[in-house]
Amino acid sequence: MYNTDLPAREELPSSAKLIRSTLIAAVVAVALLVTTILPAEYGIDPTGIGKLLGLTKMGEIKTSLAKEASQSDEATAMPSSKAQAEVVESSVKSPSTEVPTSLSSNKSEPSVVASGLSHQRSFTLKPGAATEIKLRMKKGASVSFEWSTKGGDVNFDTHGDSSEIDYHGYGKGRQVAGDNGELVAAFDGNHGWFWRNRSENDVTITLSTKGNYLSIDRKI
Repeated sequence: MYNTDLPAREELPSSAKLIRSTLIAAVVAVALLVTTILPAEYGIDPTGIGKLLGLTKMGEIKTSLAKEASQSDEATAMPSSKAQAEVVESSVKSPSTEVPTSLSSNKSEPSVVASGLSHQRSFTLKPGAATEIKLRMKKGASVSFEWSTKGGDVNFDTHGDSSEIDYHGYGKGRQVAGDNGELVAAFDGNHGWFWRNRSENDVTITLSTKGNYLSIDRKI
C-alpha cells in the first residue's frame, strides 16, 4: 500500500474560493447557453453571436425540420372525424408521384365544375424556405398541371383542404425536380402544392396550370 499525505488545512480551498468558482462556472454555463446552445438548437439568438458563428441558421433549420416532421405525423394520423364521414374519390394522374389509394364516391352525384383558367407562375425559394399554391376548385373539377425546378430539387406535398376537411393528400415526394399530371378535386375547397427547399442553394419553381378552377392563390 502507498501512503498518501493528506493536504494541510491551509492548502484546502476556502469557502470563498469555492463560491467564486461555482459562480464562475454558472456564468460560463449561462454564456454558453445563450451564445451557442440556444442558437444552434432552437434558432434563438438574443446576443447576435450565434448568427456570426453560423449557429442560428443551424437552429432554425432544426426547428423547421422538427415542425415539418410534426405536421407530417399529424397529417398521417388524420383524417379527422369530418373527413372520415365523407367518402371521396381523388387522384393525381402522374407516374412520378406517390399517390395514395383513392376512395370511391357516389357516382350518381353530379359534379360541379368551374370555368376554365390557365396560369404560369415562377417563384424562388431560399434554402430552408417553403411556399404553397392553392387552386379553389369545385368537386369533380380537373386541372392539368406541370411544375419544374431550376437550381436544385425540392420536397413537395400535393393536397387539398376545406372548411370541413383539414387535409386530403394526393401525393408527395422528396428531392424532386418536377412533376406533371392531372389533379381532380375530391371536394369543394382548396387544392394544390406545398414545396420546401432543403438544398443549400436558391431554387426557382415554375408552375403551369390549366383547367377548371375558380382562382389561384399563393398561401405562403
